[in-house]
Amino acid sequence: MTQSLVISIDAMGGDHGPSVVAPGVARAMGVLPEKVRFLLHGDEAAVRAELSRCKVASDRVEVRHTDKVVAMDEKPAQALRRAKGTSMWNAVEAVREGEAIAAVSCGNTGALMAISKLILRMRADLERPALVAGIPTPRGVTTFLDVGANVDCDAERLVEFAIMGEAYHRAVHKAARPTVGILNVGSEDMKGHEEVREAHRVLREGGLDLAYKGFVEGDDITKGAVDVVVTDGFTGNVALKAMEGAARFMTAELKGALTGGPLAMAGALLAQGSLRRFRDRMSPPGAAPLLGLNGIVLKCHGGAAPKDISEALRVALDLAQSDFAAEIERNMTRLPAALADASPAPAADGAA
Repeated sequence: MTQSLVISIDAMGGDHGPSVVAPGVARAMGVLPEKVRFLLHGDEAAVRAELSRCKVASDRVEVRHTDKVVAMDEKPAQALRRAKGTSMWNAVEAVREGEAIAAVSCGNTGALMAISKLILRMRADLERPALVAGIPTPRGVTTFLDVGANVDCDAERLVEFAIMGEAYHRAVHKAARPTVGILNVGSEDMKGHEEVREAHRVLREGGLDLAYKGFVEGDDITKGAVDVVVTDGFTGNVALKAMEGAARFMTAELKGALTGGPLAMAGALLAQGSLRRFRDRMSPPGAAPLLGLNGIVLKCHGGAAPKDISEALRVALDLAQSDFAAEIERNMTRLPAALADASPAPAADGAA
């Protein structure tokens, strides 16, 4: 299998394993260039059975057998102790060994993060990966991070997220110069706790090559006020799940309204194409890249559908073919000077 454009996949991860991964790969084959190949790790008999059902081109797929799997409910520390040789471990290890340009898994998030950090190590002076979500907006997509990997974040970590998120957005969404904002309880300089005000000061005054626009509020995420919204993992995870819950509620209410009687059902039948697009638009993001690693790893949600797998594979290819890693490195080298140049924080009560 040619090294240059191989994507490594944990075929056993998630709630559905090969039954979703195989059709996801088949779907990706229809949209990605023919030179892209796929390296699947897992139970060979189970994986090949699903691939045969999807009539996947065998010359574009290699299956490597392992009967070891990281369970979805394992604690990261427990999973890490016995992870070597599992489908998840082998998928990530292929990136380190230069066999693949990226790894994709629907498996246990904490385990994937721990395994990826152990195998690939962190880039520059970063400590932990950041999880990224794409939020639909009237302008396209807002890149939102961190959405759960780093619960406690100081100012330096928030600035690192800004650097990584900006480079990621440029690579995946083809924006020439993505705009960046920090999530806060208000747009004024004195609002928020010390960490967000310090990060705001560094991004505004530190000489980093970013189009920083200042503080944004919660409703600005879905407005698309900026391309990249930065926050700590605690806030980001709560916000993401609140948005996902609201989307499910609105979809259920709309479905109820359109099945409330014969006329409503007839209207729904006529509008089914538009309703399908609405459902797809409101669906949660299919994949979250782990940014900051010395390699590309994407986490699909456990209940991913084939279209989510296909989208993750497309994003993996876009990242691998972009300059985003070098862009992160360039701004990370400027970060120590930017932190030193930032002026002292003004006194404030942090009230909303």
